[in-house]
Amino acid sequence: MPPRQPKLITLILLTAISVLSLNMFLPALAQMAVSFEVSYAVISVAVGGYMVVSSVLQLIIGPLSDMYGRRPVILGSMALFLLASLGCYLAENVWLFLAFRMLQGAVISGMVLSRAVVRDIAPPSEAARLLGVIGTAMALAPLLGPVLGGFLGETFGWRANFMAYALMGAFMLALSWRDLSETNLTPSDSFTAQFRAYPELFKSALFWAYCLCLGGSVGGFYAFLGGAALVGEGLFGLTPSQLGFGIGSISAGFMLGNFLTGRLSGRVSMLRLMFWGRISATFGPLLAITVMALGAMNFWVMFAGAISVGLGNGLTLPTANAGVMSVNPRLAGSASGLSGALTILGGAGATALTGALAGGPLGAYVLMGLMSASSGVGLLAVLWIGRLERAQ
Repeated sequence: MPPRQPKLITLILLTAISVLSLNMFLPALAQMAVSFEVSYAVISVAVGGYMVVSSVLQLIIGPLSDMYGRRPVILGSMALFLLASLGCYLAENVWLFLAFRMLQGAVISGMVLSRAVVRDIAPPSEAARLLGVIGTAMALAPLLGPVLGGFLGETFGWRANFMAYALMGAFMLALSWRDLSETNLTPSDSFTAQFRAYPELFKSALFWAYCLCLGGSVGGFYAFLGGAALVGEGLFGLTPSQLGFGIGSISAGFMLGNFLTGRLSGRVSMLRLMFWGRISATFGPLLAITVMALGAMNFWVMFAGAISVGLGNGLTLPTANAGVMSVNPRLAGSASGLSGALTILGGAGATALTGALAGGPLGAYVLMGLMSASSGVGLLAVLWIGRLERAQ
């Protein structure tokens, strides 16, 4: 008997809360540093450290869900996120705050396991369509999250962000309890058996090809996040509000790409969608570099290059996520967690690299070049995927 499908809005919100937990409170970071009387570098551990913890947790969450099921892992994660958010809200010193902040990383299960649930209930082409629809809606989170967080911080103080997280966690716990039935109908025997099954993925060239595609794609996005403010403010003199609009441009492109994926999946092959997505993301920034070199050195051209990367990612990521979980459907949760961990670690590296290299008068060229290079790695991976699938 097939599992009862959860409502699409439940899966969208599970993904969105994972994104909001990373970016909603960012406008309040400086305010938090003052409140705790620490440097900006110390309080920024709430971002960088959180990303590292999230990547490690994905290695555990996937196998846990393959063994015990998607539902109990999601419910436990949402409960932990709720308690950790309250701990952040009540924390009186920065070290206690950071400890609870790391525990908030459990919410990443929403993103990892919503993908696994889709793969449980749908074949690959339909899974790509559903992931595209989910991506279209959840792309609003990185657009609206910082706006909401900035408003809460200015109006009620930075702690209001973490009370909002607690309320979101309580809502998602209740919604998941009510709507999310178990979709993993073939659980594994033991947790250690799941980790012993990792070599099955490690031995698969197709798995690594999909991971490389995901890492290159997301790397272009994180490169933009790491350098957009630096270049926009230092080179073009943009105000914070203008920067907010510009940084949101890549998410707007991502929404369009996800919308197209949702409409085209089933009519256009997954491989072709990924290929054209990588073409857009690789050559869009190169076109922006060319236009700027010809004399149109302005932020509109830079943001147009970013939109092309967002569009390409919207075409690539739903299909690549569906593909990486189809390499071995029995290990869908593990594949989602492992590929997600590798992708986040790669994204953290891209953020750091861009932040280190994109300063100075050539910053716009460096930023677009790094975005194109990372996206180009994804393009090569898609060509590798095509070759491996033809050989099967």
